[in-house]
Amino acid sequence: MTKMVKKANPKSSAAAQAVETNEKKWGKTLMAAGWTAFPNIILEKQQTLGLDAVDMNIILYLSTYWWEADNKPFPSKRTIAEAIGLAPRTVQRRIAALEGHGLIRREFRPDKDKGNKSNRYHFDGLIAEVEGFAQEKVESIEARRSAEAARKRSRKRPQLKGIRGGKQA
Repeated sequence: MTKMVKKANPKSSAAAQAVETNEKKWGKTLMAAGWTAFPNIILEKQQTLGLDAVDMNIILYLSTYWWEADNKPFPSKRTIAEAIGLAPRTVQRRIAALEGHGLIRREFRPDKDKGNKSNRYHFDGLIAEVEGFAQEKVESIEARRSAEAARKRSRKRPQLKGIRGGKQA
């Protein structure tokens, strides 16, 4: 039996390390059940964006179905509603409102035989809306790191004086 040896891909190594780090926090079972990468800045700026808890739950739930950049999520409104404990009509109205504010965009997916499939959801508006906040935060983080590095460099090292027989040298 021949074993195939693959070169380590730096991206997958970093991804594996991230999963391992999260397994330490959340446990292997929870991580094995699935996890979602989501930008903190959206959570931090939800009030500024005019999002309430229901809107955030819908956006977070939609993001759990968005695994690849080019394959936008398309869970049904009923699936979303069941997961977050709302009526499908409430989810429909809230998604329409999010679309009205330009934060998400629905793409209809017609099916010749069955009518319409569930909508595909795009986050381009939300991403564009939050981009400026993200840039500000990145600049703030970089400025804080630079200031800390400068502070460490400018720290004077203590002058140690040798002592010989109880007398200063």
